[in-house]
Amino acid sequence: MAELQQHFDKEMMVRDIVLRFPKSADYFRSRKIDFCCGGNRPLQEAAEEGKLSIELLLSDLKELAANHPQIEESEDWTNVRSELLIEHIVRKHHQYLRDELPEIQKGVTKVARVHGDSEEHLIEMERLFGLLRKELLEHIEKEEAQVFPKMINWELGQEQIVLEKLRSAIHELEDEHTTAGDILKSLRELTNDYQPPAHACTTYRTTYARLEELEGMTFMHVHLENNILFPRYL
Repeated sequence: MAELQQHFDKEMMVRDIVLRFPKSADYFRSRKIDFCCGGNRPLQEAAEEGKLSIELLLSDLKELAANHPQIEESEDWTNVRSELLIEHIVRKHHQYLRDELPEIQKGVTKVARVHGDSEEHLIEMERLFGLLRKELLEHIEKEEAQVFPKMINWELGQEQIVLEKLRSAIHELEDEHTTAGDILKSLRELTNDYQPPAHACTTYRTTYARLEELEGMTFMHVHLENNILFPRYL
């Protein structure tokens, strides 16, 4: 996996690190570093207050960025064997959803709870994200347990009955992709293209950033399946 091009140093504001690289919010939370109300201070200061090694923080952030999946696909998957493409989808895109959806949920829930009384669209955002999370997790479980094994079996034996069942399952998956895409479209409209208001705190802004990243990763995930993998069996 290509390294995510991020640079961190001890003079960077904690808040700016989180806004540039939203995944770091999880790391700061685990280290008990306040990146929201107390995020307007250099990383060095936050490290000293928490009695943490600044070298360790910088090293951990660099490693986290290197291992965090990018939205862009740097390889051409058009002519790659289906088995290898499936392995890539599961390793990168399915694992991303399993890792990120629970963390995004925390932000969505907190923002809706804190600001929802005065900004009602955040309550609807929480509802839509709940639907999306359920849809995506059920979708990837179906792919891994039922559809992807059928694809590999077809590659091995090319039995017509396997292909007929596979085509039916693929059409269901495509419908699920459409459903997820519609929810993402609604979320984008609801959040004004993920542009937070001027008064938004860091958690609010980070939640929007992570939702937008989720949109990009999901679109790439769907592209690999709808445009490259699925047509091989249809």
